[in-house]
Amino acid sequence: MTQPFLSELSIETLDANLFRGTAREGAPGRIFGGQVAAQALVAAGRTVGDDKLAHSCHGFFLRAGDPARPVIYDVDRIRDGGSFTTRRVRALQAGQAIFNLSASFHVSEPGPDYQTPRSHEVVPGPDTVDGGGWRDGIVDVREVSALVDPADRGGTVRRLVWFRVPGPMPAVDVDPLAHAAAITYVSDHGPIGALRLALLPDAVEGEEWGLIVASLDHCVWFHRPARADEWLLLDVEARVAGRGRGLSTGTIATTDGEVVASIAQEALLRVPRER
Repeated sequence: MTQPFLSELSIETLDANLFRGTAREGAPGRIFGGQVAAQALVAAGRTVGDDKLAHSCHGFFLRAGDPARPVIYDVDRIRDGGSFTTRRVRALQAGQAIFNLSASFHVSEPGPDYQTPRSHEVVPGPDTVDGGGWRDGIVDVREVSALVDPADRGGTVRRLVWFRVPGPMPAVDVDPLAHAAAITYVSDHGPIGALRLALLPDAVEGEEWGLIVASLDHCVWFHRPARADEWLLLDVEARVAGRGRGLSTGTIATTDGEVVASIAQEALLRVPRER
């Protein structure tokens, strides 16, 4: 049986550095940015040897993508080094760039191991939180935020979401790129929501903001390989908003608390102009 999520990452090889994908609607009339970022990472990874894993990707959303059109991914092989490989990807529609991605890949090598010590906070596990489908049910998402009082965190505002891609996916040591792309895909789901909680703490989901909201740029750093078809906790904090923009940062961790990725995203928060 075909794993439904993998079709979200699927791209067609047109040439050595050229790929084509299709993407679905996110906001009305626009492609979901996380899917374009994930497909761009897959395109970059297709041009990299199996000895190197994605360790970071930095994307810029340039134009709204049209879900009715295919997306062409043009990969520029910036550098092939012994330890690091760098790629730049342009996502194109109708000859115009809608998204740019810079991605870096690194061989696995020994080194020191550290992460910020875990707090004494107890986050409800995914099995204790009501869940539901997202993106037509192909991602299992369980929101924890409603159970967390921001006042208990010294005024910080966080959004916590458990997620997993319904399995089975290939083993992470067999296809680490698919799992990294899946994490990239879902990571675009949380940052704007954290800003919403900070700016409109009493608003209900789906309530009109009165703002024009869109992702401007999005970054993911992959610290350790992780299975996207097992529960991961997306923990995003609203950092700052002003001058029409807002920034959120966060981590993605396993149920054991091991941090596997970090993210940052800046979003447009524009007050509509009166006509």
